[in-house]
Amino acid sequence: NSQINPHFLFNNLNNIYSYSLDNSPKTPEIILGLSSILRYMLYDCKERSVALNVELEKLEDFLKIQELQFEDRGKINYSVSGNIDNKYIAPLILIVFVENAFKHSTSSLTDDIKIDILIKIEHNTLFLTCENNYQEKDEKLSIPKGIGLENVKKRLELLYPNAHKLNINNSNGLFSVNLMLKLQNQEK
Repeated sequence: NSQINPHFLFNNLNNIYSYSLDNSPKTPEIILGLSSILRYMLYDCKERSVALNVELEKLEDFLKIQELQFEDRGKINYSVSGNIDNKYIAPLILIVFVENAFKHSTSSLTDDIKIDILIKIEHNTLFLTCENNYQEKDEKLSIPKGIGLENVKKRLELLYPNAHKLNINNSNGLFSVNLMLKLQNQEK
């Protein structure tokens, strides 16, 4: 089952706090976006699978919050291609990879951040490519690690046995995730 990542909540509340101190006009929009995502995580993700178009809608809400906080520090490319209708996916799988990309880029780089998120649907298969650059500061920290990535690997094994392929690569300051996932046609 899905859980709220405490770091996600903590980071966003800290950002909202700084925006509110500056009386930023972005504050209400960030709060509204965060509220929408939290509502989804708490109430709409109880099922084993959710409609893909709803999951992508929430992913876009998450991207909007990140972009508001991103300012002019770099470029985010996001694209979805293929037919997303009548497809179902386990909730909160894709957002983990996207959140990871933002976390590692924005914490290590002050500008020239590049994040590419490409989702392609072919027949009943979803392909996700998520790439981000980051600054290698220390050998020990050179490979982004996190509880989120470990948890999502376990969830994929449980929910999509023999129906997914996940490749995570890291080299020269570029972290990339490639996921292939066979989707369900209806809720299970």
